[in-house]
Amino acid sequence: MPQISVDYSTTMESAFDRSGFARALHTSVVEIAAAKPEACKTLFRPSDFTAFGYDDPEDRRHAVVHVTLGLLAGRTDETKAKLTETVLELLREHVKDDTFVLHASAEVRDLDPSYRKHES
Repeated sequence: MPQISVDYSTTMESAFDRSGFARALHTSVVEIAAAKPEACKTLFRPSDFTAFGYDDPEDRRHAVVHVTLGLLAGRTDETKAKLTETVLELLREHVKDDTFVLHASAEVRDLDPSYRKHES
C-alpha cells in the first residue's frame, strides 16, 4: 500500500519524466496520506493505441494519462481530493510537450478489505 497505476498513451512517452513523477508522487503520498515511503509502489502501463472523440488515432494529437491510487481505507474525502489534485499538478510538471493535447485524470480508491500483499 499504496498501489499506484499509471496508464498513459505512448504518444507522450518521450515527454513524460516517469522517474521524476514517481519520486514526486511518492513524496506527496507520504505527506498527504501518511503512507510509508517504502510502501509506495508505482506501475507504469503504456498504451500504443489511444482514441479520442472522433479524431483519427493515427494523428497522435492527443495523449491520455490516468493515475489510480489504491489506499487502505480510512482516508477522508478531503485527503483523497487533495491527493488527486496534487497528482494532476505533478503530471503538468512532469509532462513537457506542446505537440499533443494532454488529457489527465486521477482517482483515489479504497483497497478492498481482502487486499493482501507478499514480499519475498
